[in-house]
Amino acid sequence: MNQRIEAPEVERQHEPLRDAIASVMGRWVSERPGDDYWRSPLVGVAAAEDPMFALLPRVVDPEHAMPGDLLSGARSVIVFFLPFRREVGNANDASGRMAARGWAEAYVATNSLIGEICLRLSDHLADAGHRSAVTPATHNFDAVKLVSLWSHKHLGYIAGLGTFGIHHMLITSAGCCGRLGSVVTTMPLPPTSRPDREFCLEKAGIECSACVPKCMRDALGAEPFDRRACYAQCLENDKHHADLPLVDVCGKCACGVPCSHEAPNLP
Repeated sequence: MNQRIEAPEVERQHEPLRDAIASVMGRWVSERPGDDYWRSPLVGVAAAEDPMFALLPRVVDPEHAMPGDLLSGARSVIVFFLPFRREVGNANDASGRMAARGWAEAYVATNSLIGEICLRLSDHLADAGHRSAVTPATHNFDAVKLVSLWSHKHLGYIAGLGTFGIHHMLITSAGCCGRLGSVVTTMPLPPTSRPDREFCLEKAGIECSACVPKCMRDALGAEPFDRRACYAQCLENDKHHADLPLVDVCGKCACGVPCSHEAPNLP
């Protein structure tokens, strides 16, 4: 089993992972000065045998994969979050019905960057004598049910990166504006502790719901979440930015709200 140890020691053991991610990000931006969309990355780790994984077929989809489905002998799941710069989220909030151009471009660039990061982490793990497996940053979902079969945001929750908001986004200490990636490995790593409080103001019992009216398709505010209405808006944005690769994104509910770029402080 992955040994659960004190938080400062966990941070120290995870530092090489953050350094590897940051180095890829730094090289990316130096080679593509126009693609400077991100703040410092966050990293969390979950033990592959964490019992919360067994809940995913119920809370996400019956066919949701387990770490061992992706990699035999899996011991850890590394999850990282690349938070967007505030100006990226602010521009998306101010762009009206359609996603801002910069938000769409950041989505395309981040998906490619996540692929590069996963390759670098895989090399880092191989140098230490361990195998790894990765999945795409996006478009790994069931196209009929519109649910992910390897949900990065649920992995992020299990790995201690944050809690869910009523907009169904993962709110991290750096907010919810950004993208998640993950790597499964045979390397045993100390798991990250999960937050001891809700990062969503509404879920913490403080009146907010600022994200609900942001949705252009009224997909929020009722249960169950109307994922088909949400995805229809994402596809509308893809048509709007037709000169770009697939950009089935929106993000309006994540922008211009208290949890956009940080976990809000409780009164």
